[in-house]
Amino acid sequence: MTEKIGPYVRCQDLFKIYQWQGMEVVALRGLDLEVYAGEFLGIVGSSGSGKTSLLNVLAGLDTPSAGQVIVGQRDLSDMSERDRVAYRRTEVGFLWQTTSRNLLSYLTALENVELPMAILGVRGKDRREWALELLSTLGLMEKSDRLSHQLSGGEQQRVAIAVALANKPRMVIADEPTGELDTQTADEVLQAMQGLCRQYAVTVIVVTHYEGISRFADRVVQIRDGRIVAESVMEPSFQQSRGTVQEEYLVVDRAGRLQLPQEPVERLGLSGRVRIVEEEDGIVIRPGRRTQ
Repeated sequence: MTEKIGPYVRCQDLFKIYQWQGMEVVALRGLDLEVYAGEFLGIVGSSGSGKTSLLNVLAGLDTPSAGQVIVGQRDLSDMSERDRVAYRRTEVGFLWQTTSRNLLSYLTALENVELPMAILGVRGKDRREWALELLSTLGLMEKSDRLSHQLSGGEQQRVAIAVALANKPRMVIADEPTGELDTQTADEVLQAMQGLCRQYAVTVIVVTHYEGISRFADRVVQIRDGRIVAESVMEPSFQQSRGTVQEEYLVVDRAGRLQLPQEPVERLGLSGRVRIVEEEDGIVIRPGRRTQ
């Protein structure tokens, strides 16, 4: 894991509320999160848990309803639309699940990687050299002149990774990047992201349902009902048969709220002795009924 100097991303008491058919839908409920520079973070959670809402806020695609979001030196809670556009163009790279959102079908792999740099006015020679370096690092040099439909699903996503890194952002955000891939190809894509995270010291945040993310990420956090409830940290192991050991932690937020996933409750044998009550402002632990 990259040495931790200080958090690059800081979310404090973050709320996101949407208006839908005259009702308020609370997607994020006082979420707290820190991500360190150069860290590969995985975010997992069921549909509707708030993970995509969090991703959109971090990407500058959506504004928080309350709370604070700091990325680097930028306060995303207080930015003009012009600043948001500049932030998305220069400091954040994007990787989406659907290929059509990542690549233009009428451009070659090389041209797709060059396009973000061309938009920013990078000289032709410089953007060509950087694009070729990225494609070479990803093992795609021989496919640089191919259109997206001439590439496999895994190759398309690796080209998309190169596109995400084209403008040398400090952070790459990926939304279900392996959702349309088989397990072997998904592992190849995540391994490529892990390698580039290390090589170029880029902060990578991946939202996914894929359980295999824990083999590649430095840390995996679980989100439920708009809050971080648990995290797993991959630590080096000196055992010959294992390269890393996964340590799992429950999370208490800044307000002192603790949410217990069902699995730890069952593993610790708490069922029957305590009652886990889900209330509007969090999970409450109450004494269970005594048995005679």
